[in-house]
Amino acid sequence: MFKKTNSALLLIVLVALSACNKTGVDTSTHDFEKDLIEKLILAKTGDVIDIPAGRHEISRGLSLKVDGVTIKGVGMDKSILSFRNQIQGAEGLIITANDISLVDFAVEDTKGDAIKINECTNLLIKNVRVEWTNGPNESNGAYGLYPVQCKNVLIDGSVAIGASDAGIYVGQSDQVIVKNSRAEFNVAGIEIENTTNADVFDNIATNNTGGILVFNMPNLPQPGSKTRVFHNQIFENNTRNFAPKGTAVAGVPAGSGVVVNSNDLVEIFDNDIKDNATANIIISSYFATGYSDRATSESFDPYPESIYIYNNRFSGGGDSPDGLEFEALKRTMFGLNGRLPDILWDGYQNESLFVEGKMPDEFSICIANGDAVLLNVDFPHESKNVSVDMSSHQCTLEKLPEIKLSLFNNI
Repeated sequence: MFKKTNSALLLIVLVALSACNKTGVDTSTHDFEKDLIEKLILAKTGDVIDIPAGRHEISRGLSLKVDGVTIKGVGMDKSILSFRNQIQGAEGLIITANDISLVDFAVEDTKGDAIKINECTNLLIKNVRVEWTNGPNESNGAYGLYPVQCKNVLIDGSVAIGASDAGIYVGQSDQVIVKNSRAEFNVAGIEIENTTNADVFDNIATNNTGGILVFNMPNLPQPGSKTRVFHNQIFENNTRNFAPKGTAVAGVPAGSGVVVNSNDLVEIFDNDIKDNATANIIISSYFATGYSDRATSESFDPYPESIYIYNNRFSGGGDSPDGLEFEALKRTMFGLNGRLPDILWDGYQNESLFVEGKMPDEFSICIANGDAVLLNVDFPHESKNVSVDMSSHQCTLEKLPEIKLSLFNNI
């Protein structure tokens, strides 16, 4: 039955492609697309689907639903799937399968998301580039590399450019590593959302609106926690926010280095973070997103708790904050030519956790970062009690364990 279903689907697609070819599509391009679709539909476990060198025009979304398949090119700047003339499909490549490897190719200019992977156990994305080549634009697809509800995810040596939401996004997943990758000219460079047990390290995030985001959003199947952000270069993330209105990242200020929103048990350490014009690090609650009037489940925790910031190297930044409120705050507290401190916090706390009128260390924002200063902008009280008092943040937290993905030890 499965074989017949695949064959029927293949026949429909090939008839459609034949119709396209009669309208003047280049024969070599048409032949490659036809061959690739056939391989994806008829793939078997263990197959390697090769993407040869060249720029290959793809007119419709691609799909893979077979476990244990590798899609492999000869280099992210050599094997290129171009969707600039895409006429069908919401994504470039969508995958719903386990044990998937995507290696050494590029996907450009998709109508929607570039590569989306749903409900996958064991996913390797290595040396893959996703890009919208017209630069930052609201009409670009939302997500570049986009695993959702996956387990055991390794993204290594990859590049994401131009996404109108997040370049490298991992959502509602568990056991994740994002390393050695570059995110540039996206709204969110790298975003870890509602995901547990993630390590984000040895990456470059620059020229995004926000460099690296660790978010928790309501009304999703699982909350996120336990993310480590370390050994990254996070600098000059000052691109204007070009996300469509109403999206979760539309409220991220341009000039944000690392942003933690409503997430718990997050470590930020040993990063080089500099020249992010609003702040090098922002810690915020769901109440500061602009969407807090939306209904949330009773189990949703809107507060960021157990955040540990230590041993980072900060420089520059905070000199040209995005938004009149931040600009006014900078001028009032630090002068026309001053700068906001490296760490901004919206000031929201879950007072039900207080012991003797204060937040216990185990739930606090703890900072052990030399002379780095946290500015409490006191949004709960309309910024009436803005403070740089560090006394409640001079604490330490138990460090999170390293994420180890045994399946990819030899990669």
